[in-house]
Amino acid sequence: MRQLDLKYPTCPIRNILSRFSDKWSLLVLCSLEANGTLRYKELNKAIPDISQKVLAGTLRKLEEDKLIVRKVYAEVPPRVEYSLTKMGMDVLPAIQMMIGWAQEHFDEIVNE
Repeated sequence: MRQLDLKYPTCPIRNILSRFSDKWSLLVLCSLEANGTLRYKELNKAIPDISQKVLAGTLRKLEEDKLIVRKVYAEVPPRVEYSLTKMGMDVLPAIQMMIGWAQEHFDEIVNE
């Protein structure tokens, strides 16, 4: 379980948004939204600039936060698939609104 902000343990901004506000978590969530269930290598291809170590850590955090589910199949070699949970799907409209806002205001922000 991820630790709460010690100074502000009941603040939703600090304690919830920080869970998926890094660029990798958002990219994983958006990749799963766009493609449905994906295996690790497929996620790695979908986000080519993420290292394997960072992807593994990001997937672990998103699973701990119940935004994605990891399903392991008892096969040889083992097959592992990742998909969005209901809670992960529920947050996507807010993420899509942020992406739309960023696209609309990108030039204004980066060129000032």
